[in-house]
Amino acid sequence: MPSIEKPSIKSFTHFKMTCSLCIYLMLLFCCGSHPDPIEADTPKEDMEIIPTNLDFKVTIVNADTNNPNGDGNGKITITASATNATKYKFTFGAGNHIENTSGNTEFTYTEIGTHTYTVSVFAYSATNNSISAFKSVTIFVKEPELTLVWSDEFDIDGAVLATNWTAETTPANNANLSWFNGEKQHYTDRLDNAYVSNGTLKIIAKKESFTYTEPGSGRTSTKAYTSARLITQGKQEFTYGRIDVRAKLPQGDGTWPAIWTLGANMNTVGWPACGEIDIMEHWGYNPGIVSSATHTTACSGGCKNVTVGETLLTDFSSEFHVYSVVWTSEELRFLIDGEFKYRYKPSTKTNENWPYTANQFIILNVAMGGDWFTIGPNFTTATMEVDYVRVYQ
Repeated sequence: MPSIEKPSIKSFTHFKMTCSLCIYLMLLFCCGSHPDPIEADTPKEDMEIIPTNLDFKVTIVNADTNNPNGDGNGKITITASATNATKYKFTFGAGNHIENTSGNTEFTYTEIGTHTYTVSVFAYSATNNSISAFKSVTIFVKEPELTLVWSDEFDIDGAVLATNWTAETTPANNANLSWFNGEKQHYTDRLDNAYVSNGTLKIIAKKESFTYTEPGSGRTSTKAYTSARLITQGKQEFTYGRIDVRAKLPQGDGTWPAIWTLGANMNTVGWPACGEIDIMEHWGYNPGIVSSATHTTACSGGCKNVTVGETLLTDFSSEFHVYSVVWTSEELRFLIDGEFKYRYKPSTKTNENWPYTANQFIILNVAMGGDWFTIGPNFTTATMEVDYVRVYQ
């Protein structure tokens, strides 16, 4: 019979491995788990949320048909809403902003007068995306309530009150015993040049020869004109407030009346570092124009970007007018008869452009002549008449 070949161990092992592989594959296809079903799309954590439907309302507090810009308190309220908003930011056109989550706020404007501002509202979502809207609002802010703290009503005839005024007689320019700016007068303490009668102060400039003699040295200086310069230095000095002076100005070529203040620290820091506030100046060669100005270390006249307040006033010598300055920590505002004329308000304040943080004293005077103008040949006398000087704080 034919012989039968026995399988080798190697062949058996190969057969065993092949069977095992087949069984594994069958189990894999028959018993393997199905793939997970496809999940629905879900929002990603970094998906942006955009606010929509921003709306806001600005209400001027106490506004009515007679006072459409408010009653002077300067206050507004704002109500804002937006879809998907989690916080709001409000700006008011005055350098301020407020943030909150309610969408409701209020704000008070402080700049005196009637001014128009842009109010803006920003609505933010949880992802800090934002939308914005803006509106214009016109607001009236009245003058703050002030109290009279000092006055001279000039109701006692004779010399001015020594408790309020000093008649300055020593020439400021010691080198030649004269006054600066080329003035041609000497100031005296005589009743001929300053006195009170019938409820008003009279400061009188005269054409007359007068010789000043310096105490101690005996030096002399003779001028062709006299007048008076009254100061409250060391007696009545003020920081902030309102000064009102009701006055009728002199007339005549060469006259230079002034209502003004100087820093009480002038003898320490000098001029113009002490600061000067010219409430009113008038030059007789330019009748009808009255001026307001400031003098500081940064600018003491004729400076770029610094103006003066000039007003046409044709009845300056026939009628009384109230010349005023309102002095706050932020600005100087000049008025005539209560009407705003000029503002000095540096955007960035320094010691050089804003020395107005300390006491100032008041000066009333009538100078004669100057470096840039002459005195009329027919001039004889002229008077500045002052009804009152009042200080409010």
